[in-house]
This record gives sequence, structure tokens and C-alpha cells, in this order.
Amino acid sequence: MTVTDTPSERAPTETTDASIIASSRAEPERFAQIFDRYHAAIHRYAAARLGASAADDVAAETFLAAFDRRDRYDPDRPEARAWLYGIATNLISRHRRREVRHYRALARTAEPPAPGDHADRVADRVSAQTLGPDLARGLAALSKGDRDALLLVVCAQLSYTEAASALGVKVGTVGSRVNRARRKLRKVLPPTGEETTNHG
Repeated sequence: MTVTDTPSERAPTETTDASIIASSRAEPERFAQIFDRYHAAIHRYAAARLGASAADDVAAETFLAAFDRRDRYDPDRPEARAWLYGIATNLISRHRRREVRHYRALARTAEPPAPGDHADRVADRVSAQTLGPDLARGLAALSKGDRDALLLVVCAQLSYTEAASALGVKVGTVGSRVNRARRKLRKVLPPTGEETTNHG
């Protein structure tokens, strides 16, 4: 005779971020699950934008802010990803000058990456490890709004809808900003895939 689990003994199905956040209001320790799910991704995003030295602080501040705001989380949003990236992006904006200095420093010191498909290079190389000098210089020259939208889409890999939610703007605005940023970056990325090392 096979013994089956009673409903209360069966392993719970995967819980949504929204349900975890809701339960964390009464059981604060539950919020650790949100940290475990997203910390590595938020840390990578912060490192790509500010460098590794600042990523620890930004990632920690993101989750502290999220924990403090958990009572205001929209329960109709099952995933917290866009919400967390929005908080991280707002925190990064406080370091705007540092971010620009980070890209300018990479533009002076980064080794040009291996040649690749011109259309995909922005998405593939927006990280502190693979950012070539031309792309770094181009990112430094973008406006804050265009850079935020682009990096949420190509670095954080959010959909336009998620990026719009993170930034608190319309989806069409994200599309316009990303397209404008891509056009500007194409001008600084040689079509041959060989980035320049001569910085003047």
C-alpha cells in the first residue's frame, strides 16, 4: 500500500514574490527569500553601472529600501524584479557622476573585446568585464534617462513593460529612449567589430 502525503504535508508549490512580500509583513524573515532570488542579479547590474567597489553598497541598499517599502508593494505584481531594479536604478542615479567617471575610466583603460556581431554588441558587452573603450565612452555620453532605459533592457534584460514599471514611465517612452541610445551608440561602435584603442 502506497502512503501518500496529506495536502498539508505536500511540498508547497512555488510561491510568488508578491505572496512572499505579503507574508513578510507579519514574518519579516520571509523577505530573505526575495534577497536570495534577486541579490546576484541586482549586484551584477550595479557592478556594470558603477564598478565592483560600489556594487556591494548599492545592492545592500536596494534590499534595505525594498524591505522598508514592502507594505506598499502592489500585490497584483507577482514578480518583484522590475520593482527591485527600479529601486536600484534610483539609487544608482545618486551616483551619476561616479557612473560617468567609471565609464570614462574604462574608456581609457579597457582592452577592446573580441570582434562580434555589430547589432548585438551593446547587449553582449554592457558589463564591467567586457565593456570596450568605445562603448564605455558612448555610455558616458548618454543622458541619464536614455542610459537607464537602455541598461535595464540590455543589461538587466527587462522587457520594455518591466523597464517602464521600474522607471515609472510609459512603455513608449522606454522604447524611444532605448532606440535613441542605440542610435547614439552605433555611431561610436565601429561596424567591423574592432574597437579603437587610440583615445587621443
